[in-house]
Amino acid sequence: MYAYGGRRTKAEQDAATVETGYALVSAAFAAAVLFGAVAGPTLLFDLPDLPSKVLLRLGMTVASVVFVARVVSVLVRFRRTSQPSQPGRTNPDS
Repeated sequence: MYAYGGRRTKAEQDAATVETGYALVSAAFAAAVLFGAVAGPTLLFDLPDLPSKVLLRLGMTVASVVFVARVVSVLVRFRRTSQPSQPGRTNPDS
């Protein structure tokens, strides 16, 4: 992951930037879809006050949790796949 001296190469920096952007955009999309699915009836229909508040708060909570979970899962997966293989070991696929 790091070139000589502990610095990242330009390609590694670009890959990390693209992966971070993908994580944020895909997480925002997933959170928006789930918020719409949970809180959508409140916005479309004239519901009583209590169910309306419950659905909106539940939608915000679900969207927040999904956003954080998606960002973490994408970045953890990226970090695992970017690690070089151990030198001296043979690849079973070769």
